[in-house]
Amino acid sequence: MITAEQSEQLRTWFADRLPAGVYASVVEVVADREEITVVGTLPAGESPDAFRERTREQRMEVAREAEELYRRKVAWGVRSGAERILFTHLAVPVMTRLRQPERQVLDTLIEGGVARSRADALAWCVRLVGRNTDAWLTELRDSLAKVREVRETGPDREDTSGGAGPRPEGPGPDPA
Repeated sequence: MITAEQSEQLRTWFADRLPAGVYASVVEVVADREEITVVGTLPAGESPDAFRERTREQRMEVAREAEELYRRKVAWGVRSGAERILFTHLAVPVMTRLRQPERQVLDTLIEGGVARSRADALAWCVRLVGRNTDAWLTELRDSLAKVREVRETGPDREDTSGGAGPRPEGPGPDPA
């Protein structure tokens, strides 16, 4: 996860490099360890398919520069009204260990026709939790940002000597 400040820096970086007319505006830039997703609003009267074709070379050029600089793949998308449409983007495997009750949840989703596999069922569960706990996840992300801020201003941040920091005041060990 990246900080709000880093997210804003990324949004500005992409907005500065995209040629005029690619997007009406850059709406969001979201990043994780593997991928940066850039979503903007469509220019007036343009369909997502026409936009994708018309801007492909420009977006690919910016993506190549970003991938070299940030060491992450870049995905693109558009916002058209209330709809968010993503173009080619990553599906990253995630390893986990589940106990039998958790596996049974996944197997029930498969048996019920909700998912084709355990991996698909797990992805479905993650989407469901994300959709239903957006306020909680927002609060958690805000809290993590505050923890980072406190760490960056803490006393360990200033100690570059590599030592243990200042010695406590008071009598030291008895030299005798």
